[in-house]
This record gives sequence, C-alpha cells and structure tokens, in this order.
Amino acid sequence: MIERYREFLPISPATPIISLGEGSTPLIYSRRLSERIGRGCDVFVKNEGVNPTGSFKDRGMTVAVSKAMERGTRALICASTGNTSASAAAYAARAGISCVVILPAGKIATGKLLQAFAYGAKIVAVNGNFDDALRIVRELGETGDFTIVNSINPDRIAGQKTAAFEIVDELGDAPDFHLLPVGNAGNITAYWAGYREYFARERSTKLPSMLGFQAAGAAPIFHDYIIDKPETIASAIRIGNPASWKQARAAIVESRGAIDVVSDEKILAAQSWLAQHEGIFVEPASAASIAGVFKWCDSDDAAYSFQKIPEGSRIVCTVTGHGLKDPDVIIRRMKELKPVAATMTDVRRAIGM
Repeated sequence: MIERYREFLPISPATPIISLGEGSTPLIYSRRLSERIGRGCDVFVKNEGVNPTGSFKDRGMTVAVSKAMERGTRALICASTGNTSASAAAYAARAGISCVVILPAGKIATGKLLQAFAYGAKIVAVNGNFDDALRIVRELGETGDFTIVNSINPDRIAGQKTAAFEIVDELGDAPDFHLLPVGNAGNITAYWAGYREYFARERSTKLPSMLGFQAAGAAPIFHDYIIDKPETIASAIRIGNPASWKQARAAIVESRGAIDVVSDEKILAAQSWLAQHEGIFVEPASAASIAGVFKWCDSDDAAYSFQKIPEGSRIVCTVTGHGLKDPDVIIRRMKELKPVAATMTDVRRAIGM
C-alpha cells in the first residue's frame, strides 16, 4: 500500500517500511443493496475487514509504525476499543518493538482482545471508558517513552486516506456519496482528506458528500456534546468524546454531508442482512453504514437532510471490520442450537421439509 501511494504519504527513502500486506481491499458492487435503494443507484461496499488484522486500522498503522521506526522509537502505545489494539500489536511484533495497550475493562470484543494477547502486547485494563484510556495514553506519550498510534497521530490519518484513493482508482472517479461508521472519527476525516487530495491533483472530477453514522447511545457529534457514558452493542464506536471530532465536523460541513444516528437494533439487523444477502460478514460497528443507507432510503421524515437519494447516484459504504472481530452477539444466538436425533426424519423436520 505504501509503495502504491508513496507520493501521497509522508514517507522518505530513510523510512523503514513495516508492512503486513495491507490495503487494496475489495470494492464490491452490491446488487441487492442497489435494488433496495432503487432509483437507478449503484451501491458499492468497501470491505476493510480483509486487511491483515481484520480492520481498516492497518492502513494507518503501517504508516504510523514505519515513521515511528524512522524516528527510533522502542515502544508503541494506544488506547483502544479493540481494533487499534490488534493492529498496533501486530505491527509492533512485525517491527520487533514492544506495544502497550490501555483499554476499558469489560468493554472489548472477544476477538479483538484475543488478537492483542496473541501478538504479545502488554495489556492494561482500566476501570473507565475509552476516553479515560486515551487520556492516560496522551499523558504517557508526553514522557517520550512511547509513540502514540491512535488517530491523534497524523501518520495514522495519512495511511487511512489511501482507501479513498483506491475507490477513485477503481471507479474512475469519486462516488456521489460515501457512508461510514463514526466512532473516534479518524476514518471519516481520513477519507475526506484523501478525496480532497485526489481532486486537487485532478485524479477525480468531483468530491462526494460524506455521511457518518453513530450508534444512538454513543453519538456525541450528532448531539454536539460529550457523552460521559456511551453505550452501544457496536463496541468499536462506543466513544463519547472523539479525538477527531473537529476534523470530522469539518469534513461533514465541507462535503455538504450529514451526521446521523442508528439504533443498536438497526445495526444488528443490518449486520445480519449484509451477511445473508451479500455474503459479507462484518462486526456490528461496521454495519452502522449499512443501517445508515437503509435509514436514508426508508426515511419518510421531511426534515431528514438526505431524504431523497438522487437518481443514478453512485454510493460507497465502508465496512470497517470483519465479523469475527466481534462475534459475541452471534455466539449467543448459536447457543440456541439444539441437536436432533441422527435420523432422516428428524433432520428433515428440523429443516422444515
């Protein structure tokens, strides 16, 4: 990924490239989503869940860790709701340096916590939320002993903007609308930076409207105030005070986009729909963009800023992480599976024949 977009990244000949083969993720035409919206629209899903550690974080981490190594760092540190910890730990292992993860106790999805342990990170759980963890990380970063690899690190944003480049390169131009989940808000910031940079270099002829979707119980940007105790089933976006709040708001305003909320019920419904109708299994937080496009096309609210989808629009929905990253809800449903006798009659009855 770095080599493909080197001219757009803060990389020099002296930068040691730390890579796990991230980027070049599929942009999948979604026939059934397109049919659901109608109006001659084409919907594409940018599946970031196929990155090396299963989330979009790897795009930024390869640049952040490469630059950290160039500066001679010996340790990384991050606060995390899960995906950042997995990515930071993996790239630290690849680079041969240590990684410290500060996370909110009991608030991390099983698959992500397992990854951080497997990659050998030093993990500290605190009695607090993500925002408490990030505050501590900021303070530790000031000691000079660590390189912070959260999205407050501009090298992270620089790496993540490459997803926008890939979309334009594949479509031949920018889409009309781009929908994303919003948690710490680094991703919507990065995509907008990427689209603007390509447009400035005349690699595209237009800029998309950016539509961000937060979980209803963790929607500080939508409500325009800090959420002290954010709650949502979508653990990756369970953040009450986003680090990139100001930049995300600017992206929304500059692109003539919008920020909106979707309920946990709608998020889980969208997760199931995408898996069962398009064969794309994503974690709940990722499904916020799919729930968002459903809300957009189904809305009867005249006040809804994007009530009418223009005919013939090209729409991209980013899904940020693989479903196996956060399988807890699905596991609870699996426990309802009851065995039947090993006979043709019982099996036929079980499958409704």
